[in-house]
Amino acid sequence: MSYFQRLAVNTLSFISLSMLLPNNMFYVRSIVTAIVASVILSVLNTLVKPILHLLSLPITLLTFGLFSFIINGAILSLTANLLGEQSFSFSSFGTAVLVAAIMSFVNSVVINHNMGSKY
Repeated sequence: MSYFQRLAVNTLSFISLSMLLPNNMFYVRSIVTAIVASVILSVLNTLVKPILHLLSLPITLLTFGLFSFIINGAILSLTANLLGEQSFSFSSFGTAVLVAAIMSFVNSVVINHNMGSKY
């Protein structure tokens, strides 16, 4: 899957989750904000996430990999902090972890679906 396809999947995930989650748990102001958030998320996933995984390796092993959801939530929270609270925000860290888990599931489904096709 190409970089732009991943950006499109993340952007659509941000928009749909902000609509589906109740009581303003997750807020995205516009489509442009979702696109910018996807770009920032991809940069953070490339630069910061490997360092966090390396530093948290012992606890990740103790929790059989479940701590990676916490790391994904932290990366999403960092994305929200970089974008600003008025345009992209979570009601709590638990919401960020929930959104991270749902986005991980969606990305794995899309990637597995694309593995079967040639194009």
